[in-house]
Amino acid sequence: MKFKELSQYFQRLEETTSRLEMSNILADMLGKATYEDIDKMVYLTLGEILPPFRGIELGVSEKLMTEALSKSSNTKISEVEKLYKLTGDLGEVAYKLVNWEGRDLTVGQVYDEILDIATTRGTKDKVLRIMSLLKGLSNLEAKYITRIIVGRLRLGVGDATLIEALANLVGGKEHKTDIERAYNLCSDLGLVAKTLIQKGLEGIRSFKVQVGYPIRMALAERVTNAEEIVRRLGRCAVEAKYDGFRLQVHKKDKDVEIYSRNLERMTDMFPDVKSAILQHIKFRELVLEGEAITYNEETGEFYPFQITIQRKRKYGVYEYAKEFPLKLFAFDLLYLEGEDFTSKPFIDRRRKLEEILPKNSLILPSEMFITDSVKEIERFFEDAVARGLEGIMAKRLDAPYTAGSRNFNWIKLKRSYKGSLADTIDVVIVGYFYGKGSRAKLGIGALLTALYDPATDTFKTVSKVGSGFTEEEWIKLKEMLDEIKLPHRHARVDSLLEADVWVEPKYVITVNADEITRSPLHTAGRTTEEPGFALRFPRAVGFIRSDKRAEDANTVEEIENMYKMQKRVSVE
Repeated sequence: MKFKELSQYFQRLEETTSRLEMSNILADMLGKATYEDIDKMVYLTLGEILPPFRGIELGVSEKLMTEALSKSSNTKISEVEKLYKLTGDLGEVAYKLVNWEGRDLTVGQVYDEILDIATTRGTKDKVLRIMSLLKGLSNLEAKYITRIIVGRLRLGVGDATLIEALANLVGGKEHKTDIERAYNLCSDLGLVAKTLIQKGLEGIRSFKVQVGYPIRMALAERVTNAEEIVRRLGRCAVEAKYDGFRLQVHKKDKDVEIYSRNLERMTDMFPDVKSAILQHIKFRELVLEGEAITYNEETGEFYPFQITIQRKRKYGVYEYAKEFPLKLFAFDLLYLEGEDFTSKPFIDRRRKLEEILPKNSLILPSEMFITDSVKEIERFFEDAVARGLEGIMAKRLDAPYTAGSRNFNWIKLKRSYKGSLADTIDVVIVGYFYGKGSRAKLGIGALLTALYDPATDTFKTVSKVGSGFTEEEWIKLKEMLDEIKLPHRHARVDSLLEADVWVEPKYVITVNADEITRSPLHTAGRTTEEPGFALRFPRAVGFIRSDKRAEDANTVEEIENMYKMQKRVSVE
């Protein structure tokens, strides 16, 4: 396919506010893809050059892109900056400045050029490569390439929408489950698409765990008390829930890769974890999961998450590793020496994990015991909270590892706060309001936030959040949100409210609230019989959750369950 044709599809995707139309456009686009192009088309549609876990970034700032646009179009930098200030979109600037026809490049040619830009060292060479690419593009092509290069494509296409489009390629939505499973095992939608084109559904159904391809992490449901755990699981495994980084560690010979909850490559940030794996794990191939938490070497006490999060950095890595060392509490084994453990019962995975972990002070099995006693669970929970941990996890003994899914095979019980919900809620920012009074001068006064609905791959509003941030944080928030603002409501956002400024669903924040109520103003959980859910007196807890993607926010179903639990507790 020519990149010009792909750009025309991008234009149609950008202009629609209908998710159904978006799905149809994608199906049409992918239906024309060749085996050589389909993975590249998938990555580019997601605004990527490779999956995030590959750790390859374009490393092109707005300043660098402005310079490339200036030089390639023989326009003064001041004029380019003026256009950018006027439009707020370097893609639109490129569209206005490029006045040549281009060289009719293919998707493969353009993709290879972008990959070269990403791997080029030195700003001067990067600018020259970008200029060379721009000279081969028409204005519409340049618009989308510019956005991809600076990381702001803004098409609004999510993984689930692409999976649905791929399912339609091979007969319909009934094949969506098979494609989702393959994606959950490799986290590479381009690879899944390529396999589908080459080997069909049989190739998709035979997908297996591969070291170096992170498995999308299994997620837990929540309850408010130990009785509910025993009622749902009976005799179960109960573990301490550590307030740190959830990590997935892949080892093959002397190569170790570490991935975050949202599948980012974090190997370089945790040299101490990598070193400990190589030192203590003698198996050739392995995939395990655990929680890394910083601790005080003198007292042995764990630091709060606000300290642990400081280990996520690109610079000063070794200094912080020395000042705030980590312990990795391993809780699951997913792969060992060529054998996929994800389909095995949890208790078998756990026993094997304990068997292969040698005694050491850095990589330890998480605290765990097996019980069906409510009192024992309550006692363990209170002890965990007293030690500064987040709470406990309970796991069904015979459950497989359900990659990428949230269900009651795993249940979390977290410390609660008097006068508020039993747990915090992660929401996605989808827009903001200008504000009144003292906030008017800031240009932002409240956020419109939403929950994720996996069934429809949309974000449904649940609350306006106007408290919990300092003035400095509001200013920073506005800067960040203005970089991803949109001319209209995002196609994947379902809202009855009209935000003053719409933004791409990208940033997740954690909020606390007094309770969940019903409201006709919001769409989360809204049906023909019932109004939507809303949060009463919501307030932000902390700043942007950089460890979570928009799709990692709490789901509508979770909030519905919390609402039911809240009602049950109030009755009791």
